[in-house]
Amino acid sequence: MTDDIHTLDALGLLCPLPVLKARKRLQKLAIGAQLTMLADDPAAIVDVPLFCMEAGHVLVSCSDKDGVQAYVIRKAG
Repeated sequence: MTDDIHTLDALGLLCPLPVLKARKRLQKLAIGAQLTMLADDPAAIVDVPLFCMEAGHVLVSCSDKDGVQAYVIRKAG
């Protein structure tokens, strides 16, 4: 596993763009790399965990502070 950590700013984007951008970004990363995605779309609360489950990625953590959601996703192999 790698310790690479990457960030995706999806603030201001609405469904399905945050997940689509996360998918595209994860394709370029090495297996085990982590992507932290920032979003403020209310649908992301449902969409991101579902995307991770369907794609096999690990949702390491998710948090919400002042309307900004942070999702840490570890790319699976």
